[in-house]
Amino acid sequence: MMAQTPAPAPARADPTGSTPAFRVGDERLIKVTAGAAEKVRALLARQGRRAGVLRVAVIGGGCSGLQYKMDLQDGPAHRDILVESAGIKVVVDPKSALYVTGSELDYVEALQGGGFKVKNPNAATTCSCGESFSA
Repeated sequence: MMAQTPAPAPARADPTGSTPAFRVGDERLIKVTAGAAEKVRALLARQGRRAGVLRVAVIGGGCSGLQYKMDLQDGPAHRDILVESAGIKVVVDPKSALYVTGSELDYVEALQGGGFKVKNPNAATTCSCGESFSA
């Protein structure tokens, strides 16, 4: 069963219309651990995007039907929900927000099985490799 998405704040846009409208959410949508925030900051700095954002999306695929996609971008896109957590900015599109509400993003340093990990209370099942889920 999926959790209900918290009601984000109203959309923000530049009055000139030159920047995309986005909404502001909070950590009830997605929370970032200190370890994940540190890794995201390092990746943004390496790409020269110190003011950038981490996009977290859910797409079809993987052996359980859904998988996470993460990407670094310059800023939020139209209709995104922007969340500030642990000092970094995370953006989620409205459709993905239905699946990630209440999730926690962590980063694990390990030779095997390391990387970004999502603890998602909406995931009904996960595959054995841990890369996909169903809701």
